[in-house]
Amino acid sequence: MLTLESLTLVVSDTAPVGTLTFNHGKANEMGSTELRDLEALCAYLERGTLRALVSTSRRVSARGTSLFISGANVTERTGWDDARIKAHVRWQRAVLGRLRAAPVFHVAVIDGLALGWGTEFTLTCDYRIAGPNARFGLPETGLGILPGAGGSTELSGRIGVNHALRLGMTGEQINAEEAVRIGLVDEIAGSLDAGLERADALAALVCKRSPTSTATFKAAVLATVGMEGEAREAVEARAYEHCVDSGDAAIGRANFAALTAGAPVPWGAYTPWKP
Repeated sequence: MLTLESLTLVVSDTAPVGTLTFNHGKANEMGSTELRDLEALCAYLERGTLRALVSTSRRVSARGTSLFISGANVTERTGWDDARIKAHVRWQRAVLGRLRAAPVFHVAVIDGLALGWGTEFTLTCDYRIAGPNARFGLPETGLGILPGAGGSTELSGRIGVNHALRLGMTGEQINAEEAVRIGLVDEIAGSLDAGLERADALAALVCKRSPTSTATFKAAVLATVGMEGEAREAVEARAYEHCVDSGDAAIGRANFAALTAGAPVPWGAYTPWKP
């Protein structure tokens, strides 16, 4: 079992599904301690221990504001010189990039403020569900910086150049309805609990399938973004053949009747693959 210093990971007793909960600091801000926890989490996920991860928060501020991740921990940088700040943000970017590639189905259930780093964190997830209290925004340019952990490079691929420029250049905050309209969020739930129920249902579906196949599918999808046709086809061919070589394709054929009936199948152990 993984023990984290500032974040909380709870693994289900009945399925290889973990719930990562943010409930730290003054407002779930992300600093060095949290980055170390996320690095440890990435190492844990990369072993194939879990099949799905749900990230969420029930935190409410003293003023009654729901919080997901309020942003980076800027106060810890007091007294830092420019070189240390640059290195820290490069570390942030590397950690979130590693989390994006983790071989799990990662769902964020957001029902509070997801500002700056909070919005960037959601870009590492495979699916995003927003509750009625969710709000998103990128305030960084008002602080003399820019979103440096994926917001300046990954966001436009998700919501388009124009909406990315709107959010990053104006700092405008948007609610769940606007977030789903522009594609920043995939679904809206009526409440946090309803969003978590939906996330758990998706995780349960993932857990029925081959761990090697689902992880390899994710790796192939992410690797081929922006590639030309022949290069995409080559990656897909290698990914497919890895599933065959792992033995899970044979298991699927041998258990076809059980699969169509919805019965559990004895899949092989997770076999990592890189494009």
